[in-house]
Amino acid sequence: MKGPLIEFPIIKTKVPLVTKKFNLTNPEERKEYFEAKAGVEIEKIKKYLEENTFIAYLLGKKNSGKGTYTKLMAEIFGADKIGHISVGDLVRQIYKDINDPDKKAEIVEYLENHYRGYISVEDAIDALIGKNQKVLLPTEFILALLKREINKFDRKVIFIDGFPRDLDQVQYSLYFRDLADYRLDPDLFIAINIPESVLDERMRNRVICPKCQAPRNLTTFITKELGYDKENKQYFLKCDNKECDGARMVGKVGDDAGIESIRDRLVLDDKLIKKVMSLHGIPKILLRNAVPVENANDIDDYEITEISVFDHDEQTGKVTAKEEPWIIKDDEGVPSYSLMAPAVVIGLLKQLAKALNL
Repeated sequence: MKGPLIEFPIIKTKVPLVTKKFNLTNPEERKEYFEAKAGVEIEKIKKYLEENTFIAYLLGKKNSGKGTYTKLMAEIFGADKIGHISVGDLVRQIYKDINDPDKKAEIVEYLENHYRGYISVEDAIDALIGKNQKVLLPTEFILALLKREINKFDRKVIFIDGFPRDLDQVQYSLYFRDLADYRLDPDLFIAINIPESVLDERMRNRVICPKCQAPRNLTTFITKELGYDKENKQYFLKCDNKECDGARMVGKVGDDAGIESIRDRLVLDDKLIKKVMSLHGIPKILLRNAVPVENANDIDDYEITEISVFDHDEQTGKVTAKEEPWIIKDDEGVPSYSLMAPAVVIGLLKQLAKALNL
């Protein structure tokens, strides 16, 4: 890729007089961290949320952290104020529920009252379950399912992950808040920039326990017990779950190809973000997952993602790991630090307060 599609701002999280090194993996210290770094913005947003909400469309490549950022926002403002809808998860859940006669009847009844489209409800459901592969699942059908899900959240802020998903859905998102009955509060787009090298490393190093299916990562999310395969000269993780008896965690099928297995989706995501960022009349927030090494003075060292580097004793076979700052190259080839999720959320909080005119 030659040149950035969108100029994402450099995150500056360092605050004068805040010298404590916070442990960002600890919930209590995260709370103190957010107050120290963005306390003014948090207070303004909390006051706003006493009487108001908003809808936020999360735009980012696969595994860019959309769900993680939403969870951190719920951690800051409370789960009673923040809701998250993953369109992919929603469709998968509907797929399961349709197999239950009672749940299917309720879904069909709702759709018959709220869905409007060019194919029937029955044909749309057939397209959803794959019974009719000649018919594409219409956007109008997705909108009706989204509306149904939003109705469950009462007056919460809604972070929507996975819509718009295609270029032709952008126009729907412009008016979606008006279609969802009471959702007349502001809406905005949140675009996430994450280097492809980060996504590639995350995918290549994903592992799961073959017994309990617990996920981990060989570089950024290791277990307490480690191992070394002498024959294949590979390090591996042992599941922490006592019931799994130290089971060796394994990679997912296809992950060794990294992002090349989702290349088409990444290209589409780039086009989608570019199109959305060109829109007028709707606030836009730009989040950057990595910071150029030359801008390291703008952040604190504990905000940098660390990776595990392994070593082992040839005689005893004991494996040890040490942590090092994760330096990657961004999509323009610039050496950069990958940031911890809370640091990215600082940028979200500051931009959100401005987008809501607080």
